[in-house]
Amino acid sequence: MQKNKQADMPAQGATPVAFWENRYREADAIWSGRVNATTADVVSGLAPGKALDLGSGEGGDAIWLAQQGWDALGLDLSHTAVARATAAAHAVGPMPGNVQFSAVDLENWAGEDNYQLVTASFFHSPVALTRERILRNGASCVAPGGHLLIVSHAAMPPWAPAEAHQNHHFLTPGEEIVELDLDSELWAVRIAEVRARNVTAPNGTEATLDDGVVLLQRVS
Repeated sequence: MQKNKQADMPAQGATPVAFWENRYREADAIWSGRVNATTADVVSGLAPGKALDLGSGEGGDAIWLAQQGWDALGLDLSHTAVARATAAAHAVGPMPGNVQFSAVDLENWAGEDNYQLVTASFFHSPVALTRERILRNGASCVAPGGHLLIVSHAAMPPWAPAEAHQNHHFLTPGEEIVELDLDSELWAVRIAEVRARNVTAPNGTEATLDDGVVLLQRVS
């Protein structure tokens, strides 16, 4: 999974697993292979430990985590994405941390609460997905003192057609926290904001994207 293109049109009745597997099979590579800049900026302030990356795609974020000393596990719906991520990690060679990838049905997955960091970068899907439940399951994997980081689209890219801007709503950081509905006695909000990120538009010009950033810490 991860970082969907808004132009993608799912086949009628396609399951998330089938859609994302087909999506990856249709192209040699979908993403840049680099870590998301906003994710890297936030995580750089955290001490390395065990990390879980939900919707790890072709592995850019999880590999970067391993390069920073984290022991990272990337989970994705697509076997093809996992195979590419694994190959990319092998191509990088030895890293300060370890990284592994696994293909799982995230809608029916639950892990153990022993991670210092759980990340979900651009965890959006054009196919109906129980996103809030998956993110709450991810939160349940965070050990006391650890963090849950969600980086999401806060707005359509400026080059998207006008109708896309009018017809699509992304959750604000505050709405994201409300949707998660985590116990406020167990979780503290460390970051809830929109951050601008400089990118190159498809036509080669400079542009700015807005990312929603939610960083929660499990305090007990």
